[in-house]
Amino acid sequence: MIIAIDAGNSRIKWATHDGGRWLDSGVLATSDIAWLAEAADEWPAGGDVVVCNVAGAAVAAGISSLLAARQARISFLRPTAAACGVRNSYDLPAQLGADRWAALIGARAQCGCACLVVCAGTATTVDLLDAGGVFRGGLILPGFDLMRAALASNTALLPLAEEGVFRAAPRNTSDAIVSGCLQAQLGAVERMFAGIASEAGAQCLLTGGAAERLAAHLRIPFLLVDNLILRGLVRYAESL
Repeated sequence: MIIAIDAGNSRIKWATHDGGRWLDSGVLATSDIAWLAEAADEWPAGGDVVVCNVAGAAVAAGISSLLAARQARISFLRPTAAACGVRNSYDLPAQLGADRWAALIGARAQCGCACLVVCAGTATTVDLLDAGGVFRGGLILPGFDLMRAALASNTALLPLAEEGVFRAAPRNTSDAIVSGCLQAQLGAVERMFAGIASEAGAQCLLTGGAAERLAAHLRIPFLLVDNLILRGLVRYAESL
């Protein structure tokens, strides 16, 4: 039994996997980490836990403390030079975010073609994985909601734009903010995809809380993949 935990800046997602299929899953705010103990009480005893944590040392310590008495083994995914068919070409491989590494491993398990791995959450990451399994590099930019919040908190007259909609040529401030933030996300994704667009079968794998918002406007081949990071964690756990 594998228990995969993705601890992000805003949310902690978890799922159990029996080696063939998903059995159960859940999500809670990262600030509510103590509630993870209640979820863990329902997990099969003695499972192998694999964790991707980008929420800081305190969250990592909290997860370890909450689960130590409940599960047989707890492993934290740490980026390395290579794992599960993916080679890490980061200048310093260990400095790649664990969430990006997990997503790349999940993407490699999903398809053997060149792909752009996009995780749209608090931050948006846009990573190139070639057909040979080499991670070529990628981008980190503020996510859609973080962009909107930055405008609202750092300007005197711009609102949070809760009611804006995407338009090609916005004619009011709320629509201009929403459209501008989305165009920035879409532009980053589509420009990066141009680097692999000519390769056979190339596609964008899109995951994360804001994935559907981006998917509605993308002009490149893409596939929405639920819980790509959790999928990568299961693949990694299977390789241990």
